[in-house]
Amino acid sequence: MFIGREGELADLAQLWKKKTSSFVTCRGRRRIGKSSLVEEFARRSDCRFIEIAGTAPQPKMTNADQLANFVAQLALQSDLPRNLSASNWLEAFSLLDMTIRDRERTVVLLDEVSWMGRYDANFAGMLKTAWDTRLKKHDRLIVVVCGSVSTWISQNILESSAFAGRLSLNLTLEELPLNLCVRFWGEKRSRLAVKDILDVLAVTGGVPKYLEEIDSSVSADENIRRLCFTPEGALVEEFEQIFSEVFEESASIKKSILRSLSEGPLAAGEIAERLGTERNGHLTRHLRDLEAGGFVAREGGLNPETDKPLKVETYRIKDNYTRFYLHHIEPRIAAIKSGTFMFASLGELQGWSTIVALQFENLVVSHYRELLPFLHIGRQLILSAAPYSRRGTKTREGVQVDLLLQMKSAVYVIEVKHQTRIDSSIEREMREKISRISFAGEKSKRVVLVHAGEIDAKIAEDGYFDAIVSDRELLGL
Repeated sequence: MFIGREGELADLAQLWKKKTSSFVTCRGRRRIGKSSLVEEFARRSDCRFIEIAGTAPQPKMTNADQLANFVAQLALQSDLPRNLSASNWLEAFSLLDMTIRDRERTVVLLDEVSWMGRYDANFAGMLKTAWDTRLKKHDRLIVVVCGSVSTWISQNILESSAFAGRLSLNLTLEELPLNLCVRFWGEKRSRLAVKDILDVLAVTGGVPKYLEEIDSSVSADENIRRLCFTPEGALVEEFEQIFSEVFEESASIKKSILRSLSEGPLAAGEIAERLGTERNGHLTRHLRDLEAGGFVAREGGLNPETDKPLKVETYRIKDNYTRFYLHHIEPRIAAIKSGTFMFASLGELQGWSTIVALQFENLVVSHYRELLPFLHIGRQLILSAAPYSRRGTKTREGVQVDLLLQMKSAVYVIEVKHQTRIDSSIEREMREKISRISFAGEKSKRVVLVHAGEIDAKIAEDGYFDAIVSDRELLGL
């Protein structure tokens, strides 16, 4: 099953119109579907496809092991003799070049490239040399370099002067839009309660690999129980596996950073304080890695009271699975692995209603672009899109807004609610929030409610909200 990514597929297909070869980078969170995208592109192009993946680092692994793995995979997909070897990466790429046939459309995927080049500091330089002297001379060739360690690609290719002018396309894969996520339920999605779908998405987010694990014939409770709370569940050890594979020796500190954020957004200085360390370049690098990997979002934007950038940026956990793991799986991991953690329904989990409400809010904020058609913003330039909060003082009450969209002439104050029933008191709450913000300049203030759950008919009748977007609309149902 391949769903979505039509924009990325179109961008890749455009490269065939060139009369020269193309070098492409593709980054994104692990399990987001990078290699699947390239494979689907090759299938739709009806061309030759060569896929070579780096091997996950292991104790005592060497550069020779990675080279041997590269050559072995290449031999299986070509006419090269099985007994060939390469003593360095330039030789390995030369063997790849020997398998490319001129005038035949060919897509080469070098997957998990950071693993491939982990044991050789000259790997990127040799790849550049191989491209310049051999590979780029094949005019029907597209080479795609993929990796879950986005910072490796950034540092060694995108920000490297050696690759300046050589890149044809730089793709970054985000989570699938919510209205595409529902397709993983197949034809049964039209017969399901929206709550059933939202409960699962609260855990998986829009990560294709996790959505592929859904059994559309059973309830949300059963899907989440099977994936997250059984010894063999696909998402039980996923957190530890991702971090050990992607971040290796820095996995421990990065997990500690995420745990510090599990209760809510924090500034870098607050994170350092929670960890008992200093706010320095090392912490900044770890936060940057987590941001590039799709695990956290760095939120600054404009201060609505000054129209200037906020002085302090905060970080929040963006990835819904990570949030859910830290709150509900990790505290029970021993019981889950021993098979002794049992429950009849999600409602029995302590604090479930609160956590699913927070998960829904996080989902909406991370997918805010999907709200724009319902707000009729048109082509207005969005200057800032982020949650906004201001702590209270002795003389001034604090305020917290789930999502604030700021444009030159208007501000959209967006409230995200997930509860069984929402009554008209929400209007009073929003009036109070808005009264606490001294908006800069002459701007229209538009108030939006995004909700999961039944809303009082009086809310629509009153006409206070400029837009009301239901969970069903958000999912395209």
